[in-house]
Amino acid sequence: MTRKGPLAIDYEALWQEGMKDWQGHMPERMVNDHLEEQFWSQSIARKKTGQIDPYAARIFEEIKGTIQPEHSVLEIGPGWGNYTFPLADYVRELTCVDSSESILTYLQSCLQDQEHVSYVHAKWEELGENDMKAHDIVIGVNCFYRMYEIKSALYHMNRLAKKRAIIGMTTGPIQPHYEILHAKYGYDIKFPRRDYIEFLNLLYEMNIYAECKILPLKRVYEYETYEQLVTTQSKKILNSDFSRAHIEESLAPFIEEKDGRFFYRHDFHAALVSWEPK
Repeated sequence: MTRKGPLAIDYEALWQEGMKDWQGHMPERMVNDHLEEQFWSQSIARKKTGQIDPYAARIFEEIKGTIQPEHSVLEIGPGWGNYTFPLADYVRELTCVDSSESILTYLQSCLQDQEHVSYVHAKWEELGENDMKAHDIVIGVNCFYRMYEIKSALYHMNRLAKKRAIIGMTTGPIQPHYEILHAKYGYDIKFPRRDYIEFLNLLYEMNIYAECKILPLKRVYEYETYEQLVTTQSKKILNSDFSRAHIEESLAPFIEEKDGRFFYRHDFHAALVSWEPK
């Protein structure tokens, strides 16, 4: 049941608008499956086998608190396995659903001896009513960015979760030097256009009262050269003309040099939105 009323907001339309770039266009990777597959193929090629992001361990420990070893788990959009690998070691049954063949091939190669893990090549939001069996837990972390029909994605989570549905999303604040560049120098910045709060609103519109927990996290960006750092940490500036001196000044408080390498430390958060299926 969807909420109706004179003050109702179409949160799905807001989500879809947030998928567009800052010029109001849908980025090619959002709509081009071949380009998306190419992205994941190249990303996997740069990964060490079984490598996960360091911050993911903290998120998994929190997620683990709602999952029991006897549970069956369905993971949406596993990517390079941040949560797939620890889940495979913890639960009795794990099903991974992803639209990328490269991702599924990679995970299968990493988990060859794990017979309780299965793989489904499909777009989650386009599932048919009988395409997937229900699992105790349905989980998706940072996997919804290309899902235009976001309500369908949430609907499938709700109907296929027997005990709990869990959404994870890393969130702000943005790297702090961008805040300085915006506030002090007036640069236009690619601030995030979608965030976890939209899941809460979408679920509320579906008459689901979800819980939300915010986890503080830390990330360290490492660069071989100072030039690489400056170039990479300028990419969210929308202005075509900007001063390198402004960038270097804004970056300075957050940089550490050690043994010829440069480190940028960034505090951010993860949001865990979860609910008992209705």
